[in-house]
Amino acid sequence: MTDHHRFLLRMHLDHLDHLEALIGRLGVRVEEVLAPFAEAVQRLTTIPGVSQRVAEVVVAEIGTQMEQFPTAAQLASWAGLCPGNHESAGKRRSGRTTKGDRWLRTILVQAAWAASRTKGTYLAAQFQQLARRRGRKRALVAVAQTLLVIIYPLLRDQTTYVALGPDHLDRRDPERLTERLVKRLERLGHKVILEPRPAA
Repeated sequence: MTDHHRFLLRMHLDHLDHLEALIGRLGVRVEEVLAPFAEAVQRLTTIPGVSQRVAEVVVAEIGTQMEQFPTAAQLASWAGLCPGNHESAGKRRSGRTTKGDRWLRTILVQAAWAASRTKGTYLAAQFQQLARRRGRKRALVAVAQTLLVIIYPLLRDQTTYVALGPDHLDRRDPERLTERLVKRLERLGHKVILEPRPAA
């Protein structure tokens, strides 16, 4: 290593130190500005996949007053997390999501990715189910929309997050689950006969 290499390395290290100092100052400033909303931020961090930074961005982008969004669906549409509705002659041409707040959408998709990797949660189960049928990218957008639907009442009503559990989708529609499992068994070459179990 020559003296010139050492000089260049020192410049890079000094630049990194400068950036880390700026990040620290910005972090302190964010805490100061969000101090009145600290309770809302902490409430949001109880949702799987929602870190402190994600909660801060959500509160910064949509605030804590939900009067401007009468429903969670309208909030999701504003954020650009609703499927598009492009139809022509009765045929659906595209399901591409609408344009919306790109900062909110980006951070929620990142949170969806984190939530999809959690164990024993509804959001992870939703991701796995959708990823099998629609692909990982669409599944992430759908989980991001679900996160926003969960966030909406927590901010509007100042309620706490209640976990639905990984089997919520199965409990919500047991007939559909039964039909899907029977079809899988039949594809594997089995003949399935269903008999209702007598009540205990």
